[in-house]
Amino acid sequence: QVHIVESGGGLVQPGGSLNLSCAASGSISTLYAWAWHRQAAGNQRTVVGHITSDGSTNYVPSVRGRVTISRDDAKNTVYLQMNSLKPEDTAVYYCNADIRTTDGIRRTYWGQGTHVTVSS
Repeated sequence: QVHIVESGGGLVQPGGSLNLSCAASGSISTLYAWAWHRQAAGNQRTVVGHITSDGSTNYVPSVRGRVTISRDDAKNTVYLQMNSLKPEDTAVYYCNADIRTTDGIRRTYWGQGTHVTVSS
């Protein structure tokens, strides 16, 4: 079994910064790619960006230049550093991880989300 837990959300003023974390634990054999998604109220969940097992990153245009995804494989943790936050960044942020567990099964696991509110 695998558990994914996000943290670091909260209330921040426009122009501010937040650093979200997402940690995986459990019966992990191999952790491949991570991805961050977000879902604003009344909208569908959309991807923010992802990071591959070799550290390559990709971001959607709306956040490119303002966010950085990094990973710490020793801690099975991924980070989402967000700068120059805008009210439209307000959403629940989710991470997912592509994981092969010790029983050999590979699948994607999701966390429960962390709320980010950008408001003055």
